[in-house]
Amino acid sequence: MSALVAAPLPEEPPARDGAEQATRLAVLWVPDWPVAAAVAEGLAQAHEPVALHDGRGLVAVSARARAEGVRRGMRRRSAQGLCPELVLINADEGRDVRAFEPVMQALESVVPESNLLRPGVAVLPARGASRYLGSEDALAEALVGAAAESGVEAQVGIADGMLMAMLAARSSEQVPLGRSAERLAGCDVRDLVHVATTRDSRARMVDLVDLFRRLGLVTLGDLARLRTAQVGPRFGAWGLQAHRLARGLDAQPPRVRRAEPDVVVQADLDPPAHRIDAAAFAARRLAEELQTAMMRRGVVCARLRVQARTEDGGALERTWRLDGGALTAVELTDRVRWQLEGWLSGRSGQRPSAPVTALELAAEEVSPAAVASDGLWGRVGRGQAQAGRAALRVQGLIGADAVLSPVLQGGRSPRDRVRLVSWGDEPVALRDPKAPWPGQIPSPLPATVPTSPMPAKVLDDDGRPVTVGERGVLHGMPAMVEVNKRAREVTGWAGPWPVHERWWAGGRPRTYVQVVCGEAALLLAGEGESWWVEGMYD
Repeated sequence: MSALVAAPLPEEPPARDGAEQATRLAVLWVPDWPVAAAVAEGLAQAHEPVALHDGRGLVAVSARARAEGVRRGMRRRSAQGLCPELVLINADEGRDVRAFEPVMQALESVVPESNLLRPGVAVLPARGASRYLGSEDALAEALVGAAAESGVEAQVGIADGMLMAMLAARSSEQVPLGRSAERLAGCDVRDLVHVATTRDSRARMVDLVDLFRRLGLVTLGDLARLRTAQVGPRFGAWGLQAHRLARGLDAQPPRVRRAEPDVVVQADLDPPAHRIDAAAFAARRLAEELQTAMMRRGVVCARLRVQARTEDGGALERTWRLDGGALTAVELTDRVRWQLEGWLSGRSGQRPSAPVTALELAAEEVSPAAVASDGLWGRVGRGQAQAGRAALRVQGLIGADAVLSPVLQGGRSPRDRVRLVSWGDEPVALRDPKAPWPGQIPSPLPATVPTSPMPAKVLDDDGRPVTVGERGVLHGMPAMVEVNKRAREVTGWAGPWPVHERWWAGGRPRTYVQVVCGEAALLLAGEGESWWVEGMYD
């Protein structure tokens, strides 16, 4: 690989008349959109320093937090050390999508074909709209105005190709026709990460950019000067995509053959759905049908179109641009469910005028799947599939948040080490379970953790309360435990384990003790004279 730097490869020949040209695109970008979505949901105030985290680090930071030195990618404790008043909020892609729906609907009043790249970023074709409005400046002004009417401040950039349009949006400019490659040549190769649409694609692009820089390809111009024939064997499909973007072209080459027909599935809702959970249940089945149809044909798609028709003849439609194309039924369902929540909750400003009578999902820009297929042992067993369908049925009857599944994650107490997520949502831990957790309750962990801690009393041999001192030291030896007015004799106990978490946010110290009462074993937590049951062992 080092020969790539020591012996420069020949440059691409200059473009000739009739050579490939990139699509003229307009990109609308709302800075720090996840933060703005959290503020819109009432989770923080606009004047506060805010950061969103996913358990591994910060994924979005407000302008005021950046002024205090907080940066994306930091650990939470490091960020709070720089800014003690920092408001930390869990990242939620569903919330970001729902809050961005009013913006997308406002943009459709200007350009009907508005594609959602990711929450906070919309991509629109610029040629036809700019001709209709008179100029690209008029198009940019109309898009910014439409976003402002929906309550957000946005920036618009227009250029040839996705990457240059994304960078142009960050500076609110219009790059002249045919000048994208020239403008990109001096940009840092790290700018490639801006076109990633998902967390996985961003991670892959970051790894690829790190490789480019280790090989001496520091700017996009350095990457663009490589020959395409040498890029593919050395960097694979992602390298070819990055190479095209660096040259100011579209991520995928234009098709010279007849495109694959779209894959469309639809379902009539009887009775019509006017609740989010009922519509989401139908969407799950429809997404499974679409994914199955695509796998049978051996294709993937670049766009997913979601359409809902109402009882009075109205229609709501949204198009998602997908990254990678090969999505599972759960991933497809997430996108459809988020869209339905945005419509049916009324937060989008365009609530259906009547119950939803039909749903339609269309896989557009279809292409052969190549390697996007299940492994020999990757399919779900019959029992698991039946259990999944049963859980979906119950979820459709009693609500999306009423059927939960546990996910193990990092933490000190048993309650912190399990996260409950809605069935069908991505089972992702917010905290790394393999990370060191000083003061963690040792194994074995309780088999049962009550929904809320149960009050208890701990007494010594003389019937006096056992208390917890300032440093977590017990004053007295546990001899009796009373829970729900039932007293139990303590036959053995272990501990104490003092824990003082989130002291910078007002967290109070507490002490854990394991006690054995005959055939029962309890995990108790104490603070001063107060005790409560945190878990029960089998």
